[in-house]
Amino acid sequence: MQILKEFKEFAVKGNAIDMAVGIVIGAGFGKIVSSLVSDIIMPPVGLLLGGVDFKSLKLTLKAATADAPAVTLNYGQFINTVIDFLIIAFAIFLVVKGINTLKRKAA
Repeated sequence: MQILKEFKEFAVKGNAIDMAVGIVIGAGFGKIVSSLVSDIIMPPVGLLLGGVDFKSLKLTLKAATADAPAVTLNYGQFINTVIDFLIIAFAIFLVVKGINTLKRKAA
């Protein structure tokens, strides 16, 4: 029963709750950024580059057969994911920078 008591103390501490809320909000933010990149940013970029659809960019390593699907390197989707990461990393940077500025003012 000692383990359950310790777990309860851990779970109801403010830090654990704050972390859980941050993870949930972060997951939602990640979906919004993914949609922003794939639905808003990449179509105009693809249009500027001659009508390229980044989602469909891939290198076929082995063609599909009757028994197995094609083996492909989906580098267009990878480009979308890298841009997702850069936007999320920049947003986190701005939040941390803002928090650090507030801490300096308080001190």
